[in-house]
Amino acid sequence: MNNGLNNNGAGFEVEETNSLKDYVNLIKLNLIPILLITFTGLTVAIIFAIISKDIYTASTSLKIAKPNGGGILDAPLLPEFSDFGNDRFIANEIEILKSYRLRTIVATSLIDSFNVIAQPDSFYNIFDRSIDFDREAYKLKNINDLVLMLEDTKIEQKRGLDIVTISYESHSPFEARLITNAYADAYENLSLKYTRQQLTTVVQFLKEQRKDKYSALLEVEEKIKTFQVEGGIIALDEQAKALIDMLSTFESQRDAAAIEMMATEKMVNSYKTEINRLNPSISKYIESFATKPKMKGLQEQIAQLEMQRDLAISDSSVTIESEAKLISETNKRIAELKIELNKELETYKQSIFAASPEELKELSISLLEAEVKYESLKSTISKTKEIVNQYEARFNELPKQTISLARLTRELNANEKLYLLVEEKYQESLIVEQSTAGNVLIIDPAIRPLLPSKPNRKLIVLIGLILGMGIGFAFAFIKDFLDNTVKTPEDIQKKNINVLGWIPKIEGITLNKEFEFIIAKKSDSIYSEAFRALRTKIQFAKIDKKSINTIHVTSSTPSEGKTTVSVNIAGSFAQTNRKTVIVDCDLRKPRMHKVFASQRFPGFTDYFLGEATFESIVHKSELPNLDFITAGTIPPNPSEILGSQQMLAFIDKLKVIYDLVVIDSPPIIAVTDSEILSRIADASILVASAGETDIELMTKAVDLMRHENKSFIGVVLNKFSYRSGYGSYYKYYYYYSHNRDNSKVKHKTTV
Repeated sequence: MNNGLNNNGAGFEVEETNSLKDYVNLIKLNLIPILLITFTGLTVAIIFAIISKDIYTASTSLKIAKPNGGGILDAPLLPEFSDFGNDRFIANEIEILKSYRLRTIVATSLIDSFNVIAQPDSFYNIFDRSIDFDREAYKLKNINDLVLMLEDTKIEQKRGLDIVTISYESHSPFEARLITNAYADAYENLSLKYTRQQLTTVVQFLKEQRKDKYSALLEVEEKIKTFQVEGGIIALDEQAKALIDMLSTFESQRDAAAIEMMATEKMVNSYKTEINRLNPSISKYIESFATKPKMKGLQEQIAQLEMQRDLAISDSSVTIESEAKLISETNKRIAELKIELNKELETYKQSIFAASPEELKELSISLLEAEVKYESLKSTISKTKEIVNQYEARFNELPKQTISLARLTRELNANEKLYLLVEEKYQESLIVEQSTAGNVLIIDPAIRPLLPSKPNRKLIVLIGLILGMGIGFAFAFIKDFLDNTVKTPEDIQKKNINVLGWIPKIEGITLNKEFEFIIAKKSDSIYSEAFRALRTKIQFAKIDKKSINTIHVTSSTPSEGKTTVSVNIAGSFAQTNRKTVIVDCDLRKPRMHKVFASQRFPGFTDYFLGEATFESIVHKSELPNLDFITAGTIPPNPSEILGSQQMLAFIDKLKVIYDLVVIDSPPIIAVTDSEILSRIADASILVASAGETDIELMTKAVDLMRHENKSFIGVVLNKFSYRSGYGSYYKYYYYYSHNRDNSKVKHKTTV
């Protein structure tokens, strides 16, 4: 305790620090509310875990490959794509998976599945359920609600891999599997449809051309038969046959290139339509690359060399050695030009890839390839036409009668070769179309989950327990933070105020007022021992060693137990054979007569007014050596009476008769009565109630008592619960009391 501090100075606050013991004791003090809150949190968590419905998660894995481009109509000179932005490609595909369009397809598929399965008990999320769960109460959500519901589908890419997982949660394991697989199937079909879209366009075009060329071939055959019957010419000479064969060959090449160019044009238009729908400026930008003079020049040179090579092959006048040498040199030059063309094309690809929006990069590259191929075919057709014109000039030099048959034969050969080329392309396109797989592979289809993935009931209970404990601890700390009352003797000492002692909270005092005079009623109790310890501290409290004959007891506010403390202090001194009297000077709210079960009248105010004698106002208590004087009639001017010379003379008279005078006064904050009485007392004591007295009010009361007098000796902490955590701060001492058999029993308490 802080006995060595200056009790009369203004005082200063000692820096407050909290140790681990402070927190432990705070928890002990609030153990019951902490346990109640923790139990509540745990109970709520258990109830929630029990009533929560099981949630099942089904998932499927997809491998998404970046398309390589190319196809049946790709020219041999075009190289394979470089692998640009694979991670971005997967990110784009994930956005497609999350798109409204795909969710609409999945929603439609779910409605169809329900109509086929027709087992409402197997579904949950796709229904709007009424209160009763009869079969008739199931109502299928409309497609817009289903599309909105499918936003909950979880789509994730496995880090560093081209693997995407699709998962869905539902209270129905069957529904979770159905929706997950429906999502994967819809995406796979959409990808396949998009991959085959351009090939399907080409197949349809070649199918029409195949039909037209076949009809033209039959028509020419009929014309030849008619001409042979009517003209009488059955066969051509060898020179005419050779000329017709060469001419029909180049004509069929020209027409085949024209058909391929038209098919390519359809692909170009298809790509442009798709791109223009999203960004019209991109297609014009790409077309400007494909028609650059350097690109066109290289394509024309390649076409020219290829025609020269074909002419050399068809010229019978050229020797085998010369033909082989010419073909070798021409092929070498063509290869060099193609390498140069490929470099230019690769540069353009990179430029377009960088300039195109993310969602159009693949389409932009495909459009560039188609545009380049289209221009290449135009150059081939142009050069082939030149050769055809040369052979037509030679053809027209044949005899007139021979020319007619030759023309028909030439037309027949050309149509036959062209039909065979178209048929070959058509069959090849069919095979490629059917064999072309999408860029999506379903690795693991979703299976019906056997165990729920949620809720994790153990985790819920654990979280409830931890959360309950956390809230309980928070409650204790917040309550302590907001509580500005005195709780422990240390709280008083931290304000540089002397602590005389503490009095335990007297159990049952509210129900039985006799317990207020505990030192007389139960002299062997722990409470009585606390008052005896307080008596000892009071005896040695004065620094100047002046004897204490008058003790003034007050408090900062009402109901802090000052009367109880006053009575028991007086009783403890009386037990030491000191003749003691206690005076009830609380003229605002006197209650000492209730403690002694006596009448308030007559009292010392009646003596002052001459309405009672001194002997009549002095009452004997049940303790030897202890008398008490009640307040008597409450006057209208208590302060004047207490500050009068008559009051001083009255106290002096008591000091002559008694060894010790104890004065019970009103609260010092409320009125000035206590300040007046503190000036005539040898020692002044302030009573503070643990958990009730505000620290600031207590400090203000001490300042008032210290002002202009040196009678203040310290604070008594009343109603202190030594069994709480705070009690562990004090050393233990032992006191002895007699039990009913007069045997000594050892009790443990703290001071």
